[in-house]
Amino acid sequence: MAHLENLVLCRESQVSTLQSLFGERHHFSFPSIFIYGHTASGKTYVTQTLLKTLELPHVFVNCVECFTLRLLLEQILNKLNHLSSSEDACPTHITCETFNDFVRLFKQVTKAESLKDQTVYIVLDKAEYLRDMEANLLPGFLRLQELTDRNVTVILLSEIVWEKFRPNTGCFEPFVLYFPDYSIGNLQKILSHDHPPEYSADFYAAYINILLGVFYTVCRDLKELRHLAVLNFPKYCEPVVKGEASERDTRKLWRNVEPHLKKAMQTVYLREISSSQWEKIQKDDTDPGQLKGLSAYTHVELPYYSKFILIAAYLASYNPARTDKRFFLKHHGKIKKTNFLKKHEKTSNHLLGPKPFPLDRLLAILYSIVDSRVAATANIFSQCLRCWVSDLQRPHGAPCSAECFLSCRRTFLPTAFLELPLITSLVTLQLLTLVGHDDQLDGPKYKCTVSLDFIRAIARHETLFRLKTVLDMDLQVSSHKCFSFLKF
Repeated sequence: MAHLENLVLCRESQVSTLQSLFGERHHFSFPSIFIYGHTASGKTYVTQTLLKTLELPHVFVNCVECFTLRLLLEQILNKLNHLSSSEDACPTHITCETFNDFVRLFKQVTKAESLKDQTVYIVLDKAEYLRDMEANLLPGFLRLQELTDRNVTVILLSEIVWEKFRPNTGCFEPFVLYFPDYSIGNLQKILSHDHPPEYSADFYAAYINILLGVFYTVCRDLKELRHLAVLNFPKYCEPVVKGEASERDTRKLWRNVEPHLKKAMQTVYLREISSSQWEKIQKDDTDPGQLKGLSAYTHVELPYYSKFILIAAYLASYNPARTDKRFFLKHHGKIKKTNFLKKHEKTSNHLLGPKPFPLDRLLAILYSIVDSRVAATANIFSQCLRCWVSDLQRPHGAPCSAECFLSCRRTFLPTAFLELPLITSLVTLQLLTLVGHDDQLDGPKYKCTVSLDFIRAIARHETLFRLKTVLDMDLQVSSHKCFSFLKF
């Protein structure tokens, strides 16, 4: 078992519990075991390593891949059939439609000599997806040992607690085993175990200590931390390779790797670029924002008016409605200054999150931040062609017809934007979120879901031309010509 302890670190109590549950090969084990814990807590790795090291007959199935009942049952039966058949023989494919057929076929497969007098283990990873399948599937797996009269144990691996699985009608209770999150000491030990052979263990442990000091507060996922450790280690040991510092010169090594760790903080969990692209950033000292693909939201291309709409939506989400008069009107009159603030107003609005706002407030802010008047027709919101044509035939400044749900005054639109339902597109892109139902009488409400950095990127990197230039060009076109352009 010394070899097993070297493979599985910081999970001694869980391994000991599983070994006691498994017992000897010919012993009847517990019918079902439920193992749960957060992501990257070692559930799958410990279970697979333990079964492979002890050379126990087992079948491992991922419920995400087997998303239907037939795929799941056939996967289990065919893998068991492959275990029971000899290496030279070619096992036949087994088809199974229902759980009753599965019980019957399972008895036939486990009659093989290679599976007799020993426990067969069925491991179901991502077991929470079983709740979306047939109602009899989960209770059937929990009682599979009783139904088949075979020495079989079903192990369920999940990220949610057992109480979320238990059906209202009741079922056989499995043995529940919890895998807690790794502590910072455990992560230090596990990550230090992966040190490259050309460097000493103390040198790599010092690097892992720096890495955890930066990322532990925002990321405790072992897989992600291991990925970050591999990516940034060449930059950490660069002064040592060049002969500019020794392995004990921790301060100089930290100064060299600090800016690169800050860049990596922007892409934790995202994995928006490949390892080769990240190495190119470190080699060329490129700003991450300048590399295509590093941040999809930063580099998203939006139509002309969509940028103004998104800025207006952000202002409406994070500014109280009572401040609109002060911020967006030139002649707002005198405003009484007071130092009195309510308790909830002392907190930054960015910490409280975005607030919903009605459509009319969004359009009012949009008109105030755009120098020229913008028509609230099809290029701002989805609108039918009949309403737009009636606007062209109406005198300038006349009110809209009753068929249109936006009660506002209109001006003529550039024809190039007539078929762009911009607000709907922003909702589809998940830059805006629709709050409530579409058919509510008081009009739809929205929330802005982008960050302040995204809004700053739009204002900083994009030159927004004045609307007056575009409108002056298109206002010279007659209504008849515009209708012909739209028709063809």
